[in-house]
Amino acid sequence: MAKSRVLVVGGTGYIGKRIINASLAEGHPTYVLRRSEIGLDIDKLQILLSFKQKGARLVDGSFFDHRSLVDAVKQVDVVICTMSGVHFRSHNLLMQLKLVEAIKEAGNIKRFLPSEFGVDPAQMERALEPGRVTFDEKMTVRKAIEAANIPYTYISANCFGGYFAGNLCQMRTLLPPKDKVYIYGDGNVKAIYMDEDDVATYTIKSIDDPSTLNKTLYLRPPENILTQMQLVEKWEKLTGKMLEKISISAEDFLSKIKGADFVEQVALGHFYHIFYEGCLTNFEIGENGAEASELYPEVRYTRIQEYLKRYL
Repeated sequence: MAKSRVLVVGGTGYIGKRIINASLAEGHPTYVLRRSEIGLDIDKLQILLSFKQKGARLVDGSFFDHRSLVDAVKQVDVVICTMSGVHFRSHNLLMQLKLVEAIKEAGNIKRFLPSEFGVDPAQMERALEPGRVTFDEKMTVRKAIEAANIPYTYISANCFGGYFAGNLCQMRTLLPPKDKVYIYGDGNVKAIYMDEDDVATYTIKSIDDPSTLNKTLYLRPPENILTQMQLVEKWEKLTGKMLEKISISAEDFLSKIKGADFVEQVALGHFYHIFYEGCLTNFEIGENGAEASELYPEVRYTRIQEYLKRYL
């Protein structure tokens, strides 16, 4: 069976680059939207040209030109949007809705994967303000997709290792602490940590799989479901050095939200839901979902102990 033609929107971003590489590695004819909005951003242009050298096809299009989006979509079978969730608010919500409209008009897409790749927004109806807006806006996109009868797969990739594992879940740094580590509560709430390349691999595996059609694919590889204390212990074992552990109660953590700027309030709220409430693991996958490592046991996913070794 011929491989689906894949269009990646947001290909110069953190996860987008990896999804393009995974798509090419799996032999999919891979298209990357080259948006006129990048202007004179030479770094993004060079990234796009590097994909072209690897065999990807660059397709011109703009979110401010509906016809160009429709024309781009008509060239492929699958559309994957990877615009950063960090900047999801406001115009990015509008951009995704414009993409949904283009896919609806084109009428040829057999699978659309919107920009999610984190916490499942369907589980976050009671999320704290103002961080809740990120989940609400993702649900707005989902509702638009389903109202337009567009076939979809949603990807819940949980915690990217680069943002959560390498720093032992510490805020305001991407590197592991040297002397002391802040522990959220008793540190025994489970989270799920993912190698970003594995996220891309599982994503591409799903696009031609009928068992993921109109479902949420949860990335929950069993050996990467860890408490914060287990994560810290793995680092201590690798380094041979014990860290001073400072526990932060839920009350003290929530008090930090007051007075913080908007971006920090959002981040604090997300950390609270993950490390105090256990929002990544406190529910069962229902009939509208599937688990990636069970569907694709042939993928040799990166264990977090191996992931941590790059920080030594």
